[in-house]
Amino acid sequence: MSFCRVFCLLFLSLPAFGQSVQSMAPQVVEFASGKLRLKAYFWKPAGTGLFPAVLFNHGSGGDDADHTANMPITQAADVLAPFFVKHGYAFLYPFRRGQGPSASQAPFMQEVLRREEESKGKGARQHLQFVLLTTEQLDDVMAALAFLKTMPGIDPRRIAVAGHSFGGQLTLLAAGSDKTIRGAVTFAAAAGSWDHSPELRERLTGAIRNTNAAIMLTHAENDFATTAGRALAEELNRLHKPFVLKIYPQVGLTPEDGHGMLYENIPAWESDVFEFLDQHVKQQH
Repeated sequence: MSFCRVFCLLFLSLPAFGQSVQSMAPQVVEFASGKLRLKAYFWKPAGTGLFPAVLFNHGSGGDDADHTANMPITQAADVLAPFFVKHGYAFLYPFRRGQGPSASQAPFMQEVLRREEESKGKGARQHLQFVLLTTEQLDDVMAALAFLKTMPGIDPRRIAVAGHSFGGQLTLLAAGSDKTIRGAVTFAAAAGSWDHSPELRERLTGAIRNTNAAIMLTHAENDFATTAGRALAEELNRLHKPFVLKIYPQVGLTPEDGHGMLYENIPAWESDVFEFLDQHVKQQH
């Protein structure tokens, strides 16, 4: 991941936002998830009124609790937020238990999974990841969503969820659990786990069957795999539900580069994603 590439894209775009770098500083907020007190970064467009909002679900992390997608997790939030604010959306980036500013609230999930693999093998790790996805990690997302709906200036009837990688899986599960969500956007969801986990395939397929949200599924062609997006799109098509599937051209040279398209090539997806969100979330229905 090239930090220069990401931040050059960000700062070159800032003048078009009509906002200064300083004005993009997040509000740090805290919300309860059960007995835990989790942190989130929050941004809102200038002005008053009820804004549509997007809750963004980060990935499962990197080598330590302070990183995701090969960058500091707080910087990952800072990179994405201006693009959502530019298009008129409030943006909530919660840090789930054990990660980033919420690291003190629980063990880091990747460390828990590493210990499981060392003691019981890869199959046990895969299953535990599914268990955590569908229990405590999803609990944190649903708690953040409930919190977002109560925030001043937010229209609780115009909320979308979005997410990257593991966070994309959480995005689909949240959309399947809350009928009020209007839209869901995934980046590289389940790219590395779809083929290896029948229970995950069943759960994600069930989520899209249950949702009322329009769904947008995105991958780069050189993601670890595009099977998940294609299979879910096929099921959404069969169900006659509103969806968009976008497989973008190769990003970088490796599958890891492709998996990081969300950050590596923002211009590729920006217009498509906000056209989708404007149609299904921003417009008053």
